Amino acid sequence: MGLPPPISPADADSAYAAAQRVVEVHQRLSKWLRPGVTLPQVDLWVAKTLEELKCRSCFLGYQIPKSPKFPSHACLSVNHCVVHGTAASHLAPLGQGDILKVDIGVRYQGWVGDAAWTYAFGAPTPEVKRLMACGKESLRRGVLELKPGNTFGAWARTVQGHVESECGFHLIRGLGGHGYGRKLHAAPFVSNTVPTHPGEWSDVHTACRPGTLVAVEPMIAAGAPETRTKGHEWPVYMKDGSMSVHYEHDVLITEKGPRVLTEGLELVNDIVA
Repeated sequence: MGLPPPISPADADSAYAAAQRVVEVHQRLSKWLRPGVTLPQVDLWVAKTLEELKCRSCFLGYQIPKSPKFPSHACLSVNHCVVHGTAASHLAPLGQGDILKVDIGVRYQGWVGDAAWTYAFGAPTPEVKRLMACGKESLRRGVLELKPGNTFGAWARTVQGHVESECGFHLIRGLGGHGYGRKLHAAPFVSNTVPTHPGEWSDVHTACRPGTLVAVEPMIAAGAPETRTKGHEWPVYMKDGSMSVHYEHDVLITEKGPRVLTEGLELVNDIVA
């Protein structure tokens, strides 16, 4: 599948407005989160906040083949649940030592915004602190590669080099970022790892074309990279039970380089005390 047509400057403004709704939700969430909250409470808070911001979740009711409709307004993934956690996937109150990945997807005036950040409850352990720093830095470095003259393989080489070679952690194979716009998912698929055999990742040599929107998202585990799911249910867990993090920005590739539409997300307070 080829890339969608490049978006216009007016569409870029609309995509930015949607992306900034996501940032606003995260900014408000970082101030609201507290020890003792539960995932159902977080999801209800997200639903109310989206309504206040005159947008709606693009995750609620989302469905892929062989899977049930996604039942929550946000993806809420705790500890060894790396992505696609539901509000019912972890019922205990969140407290010291827990890490929560919050992925917010919105529809606003016909456009999608989609970005995730990781929050630690209480002072993180040295390993978790290093894991979070690795995730944020890999995202920062990778975004710089999303520019004309590069392919999406440059993103993967940079992210993988930092996460696995420099930090000693592991990226989750088979999961990655994606194009988006008026739909939640579109071409290209943006792997976080370089392919190991021909045909593994068809978009590795796709050029970073101006006017392309991508949601890029390193998903990183402290332990082994293998995952498990419960049949075709939504949450994805680390098979060995290790801690994991997830970071995601929306990016518009321009003639001058990457424009981060979810700018400001990296400034949220990600320690819940």
